[in-house]
Amino acid sequence: MLFEDNNFDINMSLFMPDVNFNRDPNLLEPMEAFLRGNSFKNEYIPYKNLTYFKLTPKTEREKLLYRIEALAFILTDLNLYLDIHPDNKEYFEKFKKYSEEKKDLVKEYTKAYGPLTVTKDKGTKYDWLNSPWPWDNMGGSMYV
Repeated sequence: MLFEDNNFDINMSLFMPDVNFNRDPNLLEPMEAFLRGNSFKNEYIPYKNLTYFKLTPKTEREKLLYRIEALAFILTDLNLYLDIHPDNKEYFEKFKKYSEEKKDLVKEYTKAYGPLTVTKDKGTKYDWLNSPWPWDNMGGSMYV
């Protein structure tokens, strides 16, 4: 199962096989940053030695959604960092790379499972309300 052992890099290769892990000494990879709630290694301080909850996707849909959420999280952190350090070219390049990857994954998710946000501007009428809702439980976990 995913995340059962402590070797995070091997587990994350299942989510992002093309990513070279541990390449930045300060910035966590998107999924680990998402799970910890902080993208920077030196700023993560566990509360009372508690660890973060490890997610286990049960379907391809959940796996893809977790990747999108992780990228959205690290993009937010990088955006805040770049607000303070606008001349950091290395992190700006990472921001652009993760942004492009998220855009591609959202397109893939939308094609396979439907839109993640209300953006319907095609067709003859507005029918967002007729789309499946997260609580309609379409075979995923109770969270997706």
